[in-house]
Amino acid sequence: MQEGLTVTRFLTKLWLAMRSKKGQSLVEYALILALVAIVVITALTTLGGHASNAMNSVATDLGNATGS
Repeated sequence: MQEGLTVTRFLTKLWLAMRSKKGQSLVEYALILALVAIVVITALTTLGGHASNAMNSVATDLGNATGS
């Protein structure tokens, strides 16, 4: 029940902030932050897979070199 009140308060404050000019800047910054977060998550997901594959390849090569 308390969680519902918190969400309601948050949405009310967000609505009031969006109606003012100061709130407009806040919304713009929030959108920019969301876009940056999406780009970072996408980059880490893509590069993380490539980095993991590269490390596994190096480990395999080192294992084969020392095992021979």
